[in-house]
Amino acid sequence: MSAQLQFRNVTLGYDRHPAVHHLAGEVARGALLAVVGPNGAGKSTLFRGIVGLLKPLSGTIERGGLGVRDIAFLPQSADIDRSFPLSVFDFVAMGLWRDAGAFGGIRGRRRQRVQQALAAVGLTGFERRAIGTLSGGQMQRMLFARLMLQDAQMIVLDEPFNAVDAKTSADLLHLVQHWHAEGRTVLAALHDMDLVRNHFPQTLLLARGAVAWGDTAQVLTPDNLIAARQMCEAFDDEAGACAAEVASARAA
Repeated sequence: MSAQLQFRNVTLGYDRHPAVHHLAGEVARGALLAVVGPNGAGKSTLFRGIVGLLKPLSGTIERGGLGVRDIAFLPQSADIDRSFPLSVFDFVAMGLWRDAGAFGGIRGRRRQRVQQALAAVGLTGFERRAIGTLSGGQMQRMLFARLMLQDAQMIVLDEPFNAVDAKTSADLLHLVQHWHAEGRTVLAALHDMDLVRNHFPQTLLLARGAVAWGDTAQVLTPDNLIAARQMCEAFDDEAGACAAEVASARAA
């Protein structure tokens, strides 16, 4: 199976302080991959690099021919401005921007697609509600509806089941499995190890670098989980860039 993502000695960080170190490996096209690790392990940083929001300090990320606009990204819910005066329908319809354009109208077939996406996530009847009035679970359902309309070949989910009820988690997990069955590549940052073990065949255990990567049962061992926690606890957030990154920056 061909690679959808390839990491070639990638280091990612902010203000030249690395948060993910020298990551090398690949994600197969159509994979269902969980990315796990302690708080501060670099999961969100890695995802920002994958979707093109963060440029690597060194190394490269190859996306198997996909442009960053061909990737659907669900950030953590805390990153969404709920005060913005937007209805649920209009927010979800933003998923059609590739089809409709920045100023395209949402009528006819497009309006029907928005209604179908809302129905698929259990939000029929919420079309005119302001997004700021939604509960946490309803907010996640709305975000998943928008993802559905993007019709992307790669879907990147940052903590998609965090702080939502069990029913919402189960419904959204069903959508994730449906996307995987369609042959899409799905990556999800997760904390629930039981959920990962039961539903995600591949796992990357991250702790600023790759601790283990492969079949979930072989990755999520007690020894690997202890090593990941120890690596994060030992990491110095004030450390400067690696020598390789400094040399690369001077050469540029």
